[in-house]
Amino acid sequence: MTTNTSDAALAVAIGRYDRDALAEAYNRHGSAVFALARRIVRSRELAEEVTQEIFLRLWHKPQRFDPERGKLRSFLLSDTHGRSIDMIRAEGARRAREEKDAVLAPRTQESVEGSVWQNVASAEIRQALMELTEDERAAIELAYFDGLTYREVATKLGQPEGTVKSRIRTGMKRLKTQLTALGVMP
Repeated sequence: MTTNTSDAALAVAIGRYDRDALAEAYNRHGSAVFALARRIVRSRELAEEVTQEIFLRLWHKPQRFDPERGKLRSFLLSDTHGRSIDMIRAEGARRAREEKDAVLAPRTQESVEGSVWQNVASAEIRQALMELTEDERAAIELAYFDGLTYREVATKLGQPEGTVKSRIRTGMKRLKTQLTALGVMP
């Protein structure tokens, strides 16, 4: 396919499963499709998904485009607008479902015994943590209590990632030994 090929000829070639024709259609109109989708859905990831779907639709059903009714770009942008609106509605419905499920999710009630045991275990865990070296404790607290990755912990502490991994591993072994001795862990 050349850049001189008309959009109508591209659509015919795409109907014959000519990948070069689809690539040329994407080269010509992909950025416009993506820009419109991005403006409507306000998310790069969702806009990329919409763009992919639009060109997949063109690949699977090129006969939907009628050159007598308008230009390929107009057809693709119209399709993009509709799909983007559908995407927004689907995302809104998904969010509403998740929020509803979160509200309706059953809350587990702990027994008094379970609560007491958890408090005792928490106190013993805190004490065991205090017996670690400062470097081990800092790395473990950032990784397990703040939910940071090894790389994030290393960056925050200004230390090599391998050193952080080693300190966490060593500290966790020491914690396990201490908590097992206290009967907190089996």
